[in-house]
Amino acid sequence: MTVRVVVADDQELVRAGFGMILDAQPDIEVVAEAGDGAQAVAAVRAHRPDVLLLDIRMPVMDGIEAARVVCAGSDCRVLMLTTFDLDDYVFDALRAGASGFLLKDVRRDDLVHAVRVVAAGESLLAPSVTTRLIARFAASAPVAPPAERLAMLTPRERETLRMVARGLSNAEIARAMVVSEHTVKTHVSNVLAKLGLRDRVQAVIAAYETGLTVPGDPR
Repeated sequence: MTVRVVVADDQELVRAGFGMILDAQPDIEVVAEAGDGAQAVAAVRAHRPDVLLLDIRMPVMDGIEAARVVCAGSDCRVLMLTTFDLDDYVFDALRAGASGFLLKDVRRDDLVHAVRVVAAGESLLAPSVTTRLIARFAASAPVAPPAERLAMLTPRERETLRMVARGLSNAEIARAMVVSEHTVKTHVSNVLAKLGLRDRVQAVIAAYETGLTVPGDPR
């Protein structure tokens, strides 16, 4: 199955470079490019891609608003691009529904891997820089009482969510809880469904926002 991608960045050379890298893969097709946020939204509506590679800082409509519109109105997965790993806008972008982010100096292989991972319905939490970033911004986010948002979760599902927020993989969670990976996947799916979340990135944010875990918790 071919992964259809839209590349959106206001720098033409960046767009072209990422486009060439992705188009060279046998299972990835770049169906459109966009030079601003509004064009990115229009391209998603016109071409219905699987993944939108979207710069955070864009003219006309910024990347955060574009991500919010795309995530609310389609099944397209959004990967945000940023120049700095501590960009003040990244947390807002993830809250808007993005499935992860990449630095613009990302290596060729990591770019291709990220697009495939996100297209498969997963979120880009590795390496742990994303988790660290979320922790930084969630520290100052309003905390909703866990009893209100997490009451519908079972104790095992809460523990699974806490471990996801710490950046543990399904295999690591399975070992810690002494259960199978299949059971962990079921717990994660239940958490996402019950809390109305798109993916693991939003699950991490929910864990911090509710105070279920806090920055500095041991991995």
